[in-house]
Amino acid sequence: MIDLYYWTTPNGHKITIFLEEAELPYRIHPINIGKGDQFGEAFLKISPNNRIPAIVDQDPADGGEPLSVFESGAILLYLGEKTGQFLPQDLRGRVEVLEWLMWQMGGLGPMLGQNHHFGVYAPEKLPYAINRYVKETERLYGVLNKRLRGRDFICGDYSIADMAAYPWVVPWERQQMQINEFPELKRWMEAMEARPAVERAYAKAKDINTEATVNEDAKKVLFGQGRRD
Repeated sequence: MIDLYYWTTPNGHKITIFLEEAELPYRIHPINIGKGDQFGEAFLKISPNNRIPAIVDQDPADGGEPLSVFESGAILLYLGEKTGQFLPQDLRGRVEVLEWLMWQMGGLGPMLGQNHHFGVYAPEKLPYAINRYVKETERLYGVLNKRLRGRDFICGDYSIADMAAYPWVVPWERQQMQINEFPELKRWMEAMEARPAVERAYAKAKDINTEATVNEDAKKVLFGQGRRD
């Protein structure tokens, strides 16, 4: 059994997609980040960076005590190794998937996150910041579009690289992108969206978070935190 500490963000969706694809039994523990649940003492013992998602594997492969893992990329890698699914076992295939997983963790996610922040949430609309991250989003979309030429998925076969990238591209309209300008990316997105496991993962998100928008109180929690000892 996997205990998943989760909220309905792109990083949270990555893990529910994997768990649904692998058909691993899991329990969701909602961490409402707009209300500050991520700063609770119990959660910080699992995720010291006060970010979702995090997991606790109640049955780790070494037979020892329950094992906690935080950071979405680390969780995908852990689950891929645990199940032997969606992560190639051969050297070259594994390296390729890890490259694109790290590309998402280090580039696609952070840059698109800043796009969301300055374009949607920031109280002051700063043209330089908005343009900076919209242009970087466009560049990263182009990288992924080119990568997908001649491939069904990012690394050929479906993998954790696809699970990591897809949720960040779903809100393309919010990112001020025109998806039709990236035909390979659009094709891939449609294929991802049609996967039954992806449909189940997103359906669970709708049941857990029924709030349509991030209100002003939530913004203070999400964006107003400094050092916390």
